[in-house]
Amino acid sequence: MITTQVIQKCIDDLKAISKVDLQIYDIEGAFVAKTQDAPSAEENLISEFASSPADSQSVNGSQYLKVYEDGQPAYILICGDGADEYMIGKIAASQIQSLAVAYREKYDRNNFFQNLILDNMLLVDILNRAKKLHIEPVKPRVVLLLEFPQGKEAAAVDYLKGMFMEQAGDYVTGVDENIQIVIKQLEDGDGYEQIDEIAESIVSMMNTEAMLNVRVASGMIVQELKDVSKSYKEAKMALDVGKIFYENKTVVSYHTLGIGRLIYQLPPNLCRLFIEEIFGGDIPKEMDEETLSTIHTFLENNLNVSETSRQLYVHRNTLLYRLEKLQKLTGLDIRIFDDALTLKIALMVVKYIKYLESLG
Repeated sequence: MITTQVIQKCIDDLKAISKVDLQIYDIEGAFVAKTQDAPSAEENLISEFASSPADSQSVNGSQYLKVYEDGQPAYILICGDGADEYMIGKIAASQIQSLAVAYREKYDRNNFFQNLILDNMLLVDILNRAKKLHIEPVKPRVVLLLEFPQGKEAAAVDYLKGMFMEQAGDYVTGVDENIQIVIKQLEDGDGYEQIDEIAESIVSMMNTEAMLNVRVASGMIVQELKDVSKSYKEAKMALDVGKIFYENKTVVSYHTLGIGRLIYQLPPNLCRLFIEEIFGGDIPKEMDEETLSTIHTFLENNLNVSETSRQLYVHRNTLLYRLEKLQKLTGLDIRIFDDALTLKIALMVVKYIKYLESLG
């Protein structure tokens, strides 16, 4: 539904050009908007005209015109009875009708995409409504989720709508208070490198222009409109997995989740059994920051002792001492690939369990 602010601006702009005063009421006779010097109209006269078959009518020296939505009278526009005033009134009525159609289509598109990503539509309904709303059913698309701080929705939406235009086939909508959804239409040949660049540009723009620290997650590329919900679910998983295992990353893509995606889908009881088998209890809680930093740096450097000691600014023998101490603590020698892989997975499972505990 078109807002009264939009109608008010429309008639104010027309008055500024034509110097003709205009009034708008609903079909019940309730006031909606009017220009500054327009006199008030009588409610009973408006309701009588609204129920008549005429599209326009002269009443007490004024012209009454009907403004339609979906073929039904929605508003009554009142202007002067002169020829020039009547012409301006006709232009205003036409303009408001066009705005009502545009706003309704915008609302319908937002409603369509919300139902689409939530899997609330049958395939035949998707195709029929897409045709009605002039949305291409077969185009490469990807869903990006933008998570921002609570209470910053208005600022985030404004900047997003400035970046992604409906004219280019992009749509911005939301289903949660602090998450906005971008359905991005891609060019033929665009891949995940281009998607990552788009995500990085969102983070950069939000940080510099809106002063918002945000996270962006993306799903897989889909070729048909009906599969947009699949890309949305993947992006949602990427957002969750990123917060658990890649908390330092502001951009996370579903196709790069790796082991994290596998662990995220494991039953919690199975994860706890695995930790008990590896550590025999709560040993991960006994690891200090120095030990954890040593493990992560060693794994990131592909078990290379020399490169790890260089990055940690410690002597090679100091690093070897730490690795031997870790072996006594866990029973795993991470200089051996299998033990290193086991420990990496175990630490990720521990993170996942702590995340589940934080959710209650």
